[in-house]
Amino acid sequence: MGPAGGESLEALLDEQVRYYRAAAAEYEDLALPFPGGSELAEALGAFGPTGSVLELACGPGTWTTQLLRHAAEVTAVDASSEMLAIASARVGKERVRFVSADLFHWRPDRRYDVVFFGFWLSHVPPEHFASFWSLVAECLKPDGRVFFVDDGYRTAAEFIEGERSSIIQRRLPDGTAYRIVKVPHQPADLERQLERIGWRIQVHSTSGPFFWGTGSRA
Repeated sequence: MGPAGGESLEALLDEQVRYYRAAAAEYEDLALPFPGGSELAEALGAFGPTGSVLELACGPGTWTTQLLRHAAEVTAVDASSEMLAIASARVGKERVRFVSADLFHWRPDRRYDVVFFGFWLSHVPPEHFASFWSLVAECLKPDGRVFFVDDGYRTAAEFIEGERSSIIQRRLPDGTAYRIVKVPHQPADLERQLERIGWRIQVHSTSGPFFWGTGSRA
């Protein structure tokens, strides 16, 4: 279940951007209190995101810092100017280019060795899944690699259209409610979805609700 048409989907995605802009200052306080987060960082370190790295939906720069331990340079894209301001203050501007853009309308100006996205794929509506991965392919060099981390965790209190819907409602600490996309991907199903559209990606679960995936074009 999802938005009835293109216009309502665009409205939903606009509302999602507004949520992350409003939540920027408190975003890191909203992290899920579950084990498994350190396993994601360890997996990224083992992957070694070297060379030129593109980070999609960089948020407040939490993962940008880790990428810079390996990368020669990072281009970090986000739709929230508030998030980008926090990220820039955190990591500085040495070897980093910050880009303010809506990922559903943005196109790259170059190709990269690695594309990374942290806790973003679950916010891509099913209607845009294939086109999002086409964008990832467009961003990669022929031998480029992908690494992502995410979770499928949702609470009953967030459901507004039932458990089968990919649309949920989140509230800020002040009570303001926003609709956002949250697709509860399961690792095995996600691998199959990606295989069907031309990717060879292995998706691994952690001890908590998190998962990480790595691979390349098939």
